[in-house]
Amino acid sequence: MKYLTKTLLVAGALALVAGCGNVQKKDQGENAAAPVQATKVSVVSAVMQDVPQTETYASSVEAYAVNNIVPQGGSRIQKMYVDVGDFVSRGQVLAVMDRLNLEQSRMKLVNDSTEYARIKGLFEAGGVSQSDFEAVELGYKVSRTTYENLLENTVLRAPISGVITARNYDRGDMYAMAQPIYVLQQVTPVKILVGVSESDYTSVRKGQEVSITADAFPGRTFSGTVNRLYPTMDPASHTFKVEVLVRNADRALRPGMFVKAAISFGMRRSIVLPDVAVVKQLGSGQRAVYILNGDGTVRSSIVELGRHFDTSYEILSGVAEGDRVAVRGSSNLRDGSKVEVVE
Repeated sequence: MKYLTKTLLVAGALALVAGCGNVQKKDQGENAAAPVQATKVSVVSAVMQDVPQTETYASSVEAYAVNNIVPQGGSRIQKMYVDVGDFVSRGQVLAVMDRLNLEQSRMKLVNDSTEYARIKGLFEAGGVSQSDFEAVELGYKVSRTTYENLLENTVLRAPISGVITARNYDRGDMYAMAQPIYVLQQVTPVKILVGVSESDYTSVRKGQEVSITADAFPGRTFSGTVNRLYPTMDPASHTFKVEVLVRNADRALRPGMFVKAAISFGMRRSIVLPDVAVVKQLGSGQRAVYILNGDGTVRSSIVELGRHFDTSYEILSGVAEGDRVAVRGSSNLRDGSKVEVVE
């Protein structure tokens, strides 16, 4: 009885092992039979072409010059002739301060001028000494200088042609030297400061033409020229400032407007690919493309990008002329992926 039991147990164990082996072989057979699905992609051939080396910089319009209109000392404002938004010409009277000191200075100048003319006649006739004449002459010159200075600081004129952008006082106010009475900005021309990278800075030349577009004037392009190149790098942005001058004869551009300045650095012959062919590598920030191999697979190639224009990228390295590069479906590929090329 014991012998029969052992025999049955051994037979059952052998049957179980045999069954498991058959299941494993069946699973392996099914996996081996499953074909690898090829990813459908469309491809383009890498071609060389001339690429415009144009860079666009975002900036804002600045007045060519800004003047704060103030007298030399505190005084009461007697008259004000312009307001915010008014365009004024150079030399135009903007405001007049209290004239009491000016009138006193004018009367003294008239008196000293008369005395100077009288003493000069006597000196030429030998009636007074040279030291007496020089003393009167000095007094006359001091009076004239004092009057001219008071006149400049009593009758306030525009030192430039431009637009009034701020008015901080009213007629009758006491100017306390805290804020300027007016702020005057020159807007013909205007200037735009752009930050140019180290690699492009050496290609910028004074007098170079620059194309300007403004959000406020869709479809319109303004013409500017490079007026000044700053000699040192901005430590914060690691760029060099370039000043672009725009004539702005019709005063369309105003200080503070957002603009884009396009500077051309010539042409360069490079590989060009559609931007959809370039894939960002997860975790690294690098860009790559997938190049077709002869066996129906693809290989990943890290690329260095140049200019982006229209819907294409300039490729500086990583792709050779004539390489067939995956475009549609490239985002699903991996290095060594099997692909099926479709039109």
